[in-house]
This record gives sequence, C-alpha cells and structure tokens, in this order.
Amino acid sequence: MTIRRPIVWVHGDDLSPENAAIAANPVAPAIFVFDDRAIERYKVTLKRIAFIYECLLELPVVIRRGDPAVEVLAFAREHDADAILTTPSPAPGFRQIVRTLERNLPVDILSGMPFVPDLHYDLGRFSRYWRTAERHAMSAADE
Repeated sequence: MTIRRPIVWVHGDDLSPENAAIAANPVAPAIFVFDDRAIERYKVTLKRIAFIYECLLELPVVIRRGDPAVEVLAFAREHDADAILTTPSPAPGFRQIVRTLERNLPVDILSGMPFVPDLHYDLGRFSRYWRTAERHAMSAADE
C-alpha cells in the first residue's frame, strides 16, 4: 500500500527531535496527546508534565488532551490522512491504542536509533528506569 497523506503520532516515549516518524515524513501533520487517564492512573506530576510540554515545544506538533486513540483518529480525519506513522513504545497501553487506531487506518511503527538496548525496564518510575538505562546509555557514549 502506498501512503500519500500520513499523520504522525508522537507519544511520550519518543520526544526526540530525531523522532523517526517525523524524520520519515517531516511535512506530515503531527500530534501529541496528553492522556488524561494515564496521567491520573500513574499519578504523573506537574513537574513531569511541564518537562514533556517543554520537549514538545521543540517539535512540530499539535498538542491535545484526552484519549489518545480518539484524538489521533480525529486529527487524522481532519487531515484526510490515509495512515498513521509513529514510533515504538514499551508503555503497557501502547499496543491497545495501536489496535484501536488500526481498526480505522494503517499504523506504521518506525524504529529509529535506540537510546539503550531493548531490555526489560521498570516503567513505574522514571528514576528506576533511568538507573537501568543510564549504565547502557553512558557506556555507549564512551565508545
């Protein structure tokens, strides 16, 4: 299938300016959705929300709040999109969101350069994740 009018869904696990989905189609409209339910469920702090927002200001994205699947699909309809481009995420709800999106449009998950090797991480707290990831990220930087 040829993709002619994709949109890009940027999520919290890839806020990099080198996001592979943005890089694959830099002129495609892009969206980020603050997931209200996840923010409540995981008790995301205002400090973390502000950090995410500051990262988003460096990306060419429209920012919305709500249910990611609902908002991404509405954005796709607004732009007459024929596909959704995104990047992988280890987040527990990511696969469910992708399955919901795929009922309406093809979703292409594009991998970029991994920050750290694909290991099992404790995603409950950033500090625990970072303690594990830091060893790999810093050792790769020394190479």
